[in-house]
Amino acid sequence: MTRIFDDPAEFADDQLAGFLDLYADRVRGVHGGVVAHRGDGAPQVAVVIGGGSGHYPAFCGTVGPGMAHGAVVGNIFTSPSAAQAYSVAKAADQGRGVVFSFGNYAGDTINFGIAADRLRAEGIDTRIVVVTDDVASAEEESRRRGIAGDFTVFKAMGAAAARGADLDEVERLGRAANAATRSLGVAFTGCTMPGEDEPLFSVPEGHLGLGLGIHGEPGIRDVPMLPARELAELLVDDVLKHAPAGAPGRVGAILNGLGTTKYEELFLLWRHVAPRLRDAGYEIVDPEVGELVTSLDMGGCSLTLMWLDDELEPLWRADAYTPAYRKTAAPLAALREPTADELAEADAVVTAPAASDAARGLAGTVRAALAAVESTIRSHEHELGRIDAVAGDGDHGRGMLKGITAATARVGELGDDVGGGWVLQQAGQAWAERAGGTSGVLWGAALEALGRHLGDTAATYPAATVTAGAREFATTIQQLGGAQAGDKTLLDALLPFVEELERRVGGGEGLAAAWTAAAATATTAAGATADLRPRIGRARPLAEKSVGTPDAGATSLGLIVTAVADVLTSQKEQT
Repeated sequence: MTRIFDDPAEFADDQLAGFLDLYADRVRGVHGGVVAHRGDGAPQVAVVIGGGSGHYPAFCGTVGPGMAHGAVVGNIFTSPSAAQAYSVAKAADQGRGVVFSFGNYAGDTINFGIAADRLRAEGIDTRIVVVTDDVASAEEESRRRGIAGDFTVFKAMGAAAARGADLDEVERLGRAANAATRSLGVAFTGCTMPGEDEPLFSVPEGHLGLGLGIHGEPGIRDVPMLPARELAELLVDDVLKHAPAGAPGRVGAILNGLGTTKYEELFLLWRHVAPRLRDAGYEIVDPEVGELVTSLDMGGCSLTLMWLDDELEPLWRADAYTPAYRKTAAPLAALREPTADELAEADAVVTAPAASDAARGLAGTVRAALAAVESTIRSHEHELGRIDAVAGDGDHGRGMLKGITAATARVGELGDDVGGGWVLQQAGQAWAERAGGTSGVLWGAALEALGRHLGDTAATYPAATVTAGAREFATTIQQLGGAQAGDKTLLDALLPFVEELERRVGGGEGLAAAWTAAAATATTAAGATADLRPRIGRARPLAEKSVGTPDAGATSLGLIVTAVADVLTSQKEQT
């Protein structure tokens, strides 16, 4: 939902005023839109693009050297008027003619057409290149609407104009770029007009709209939401089905976010899109991943491919400098690939130390315990996140799961002849590397400390040795994190756990029974943190809000030591 506005009816004009102030060094406002400041070079064919607002960076964000010379700015999702198009084109004209370019929508076609006729009547040669890239909107190419493929066409014509091409050539290359471009989009959520409470359309829960439009038009059909890999397959395969006849083996690619899809999500999706294209036999040239043609706050993305021949590839790769898009090949010349020695050094593997029979037996227990912990955290991930979100950032469950998953994966790569101390150290390193955040580094360092304490050379591992290792685990967290009992952290469950374990083992109780009793103490102590106010960390500024909710770190500690208790009890019963 768009929340920042004064008068919703004036949203387009108001945002444009802010844009013009911000980029006054590169563009200036004229009636109906913006034009680029002219350089000192020879006059160029003026490429004038446009459409409704709500699609930034399209259209005014791509005005500048190497791209468009002017952009006509209509109201939200509304074609600009003929008068606006005429005004911007007059201001952008450098005496070599004008090319209008826009998506294939009725209002744009009519208004830009009227403006073109008026310009021609005044002696300004004006051409029109309509973008028709959306494969979902029609079978017949001339009837397809324009979505993110606008960008490839604008880029080709802007680059051609920048290198001095005449009007006929700029128009021809624009049409060639359009003929070589195909797009398909999906929506996860609809978009909402400024001042409105409801989106223009909605997508059923757990579904995506296939073949959306960028003016709030819903997709052609709803399909169940797909994992990233399958979504990539859908986008790539459907676009490739519509490849131009005789298409070359090189493509310029755009994975475009529509407004609220995070860049990290797009990067993740690209991870699957790229190999799918390569497996289909294509070389990917200068791909773009990010927001280039949006739709207000729509959740979704689109894939655009432009098949590149020897004419189009230099235009796609050419330099550009606009408010929202900057491209230059110059800095890349200084970069080099890593040498074989550098790669070998980065991939060097540390050899595990020799392990005693007892250490190898301990490794089996550690592996079983880590597997049990992973299962427990996985089943409680969302609840831990909910608890953490009360006064934190809500990522504790996800972070813990990422850490333990990385730990069990690393341990799974180790051979059977390693000791339990080494297994714990490797698990700790993997946890810290992959989980990140405060809990990641604390758990990683503490597991390493426990592993070093236990070592791999002992003939036996009595309960007292394990208990001393648990104390070392807690001390590491205390020293590294700087927290104390009562600060509302995992220590408020961990310290009571260690103290109870020491008391019971010191009194002669076996490890399994002592650990089980200590785990119960930790669980009770974790619940009691609901009465505490956080004194350190992210939750401290929201201390009052935190009261009544237990600490997420203490809660996960209770879950973990309980899972380990079950493993110890099971192994004791088996042996």
